[in-house]
Amino acid sequence: MEDVLEVYHRPHDPNRPTICFDEGSKQQLKETRVPLPTRVGDVAKYDYEYERNGTSNMFVFFAPLEAWRHVKITDRRTMIDFAQCMRDLVDIHFPEAEKIVLVMDNLNTHKFASLYEAFPPAEARRIIEKLEIHYTPKHGSWLNMAEIELSVLHRQCLKARIPDRETLIEKVSAWEEARNAHGSTVHWRFTTEDARIKLHRLYPSIYVC
Repeated sequence: MEDVLEVYHRPHDPNRPTICFDEGSKQQLKETRVPLPTRVGDVAKYDYEYERNGTSNMFVFFAPLEAWRHVKITDRRTMIDFAQCMRDLVDIHFPEAEKIVLVMDNLNTHKFASLYEAFPPAEARRIIEKLEIHYTPKHGSWLNMAEIELSVLHRQCLKARIPDRETLIEKVSAWEEARNAHGSTVHWRFTTEDARIKLHRLYPSIYVC
């Protein structure tokens, strides 16, 4: 926990951007009946019946000090998908960075082994050399700011039924563009000192004889 908190309080360094990474899912639901037309001021009305149309995975990249986020929509969240996200991060999103400081949870696919599964050894090692990884502790995913951003995405963009993957990509892309343009970010205030006081029960007790 303190390791992640220390990362969040480092000064901004464009050569070593801090990126929080998380993933979520969205079920696509198609209407079985045409929704009733609405008038100005009315709440949209939907029939309770719907048709399931698959589920898409959403990989979220969030750089709080750059006020930037990106959501990649995929059909799955396998080791290969994770590895491709890491290559995108290094080669597309932050190609000029000397090192990318990456905060994420300890999911079984979030391993260096995933890159060796997806790429030749030299390519996997090239990507790994650009990453400085800090894992959130078990039951401590709330420390990942990308989880906060994912929650905002669900509240602002994904509350309504979305019928297919194409519509999901369109809506999420528009949300991402608007939020980046506005410079929205998370101002993290919880410190190591706060943790030692408020979460003291999580620390081991040491008795001096």
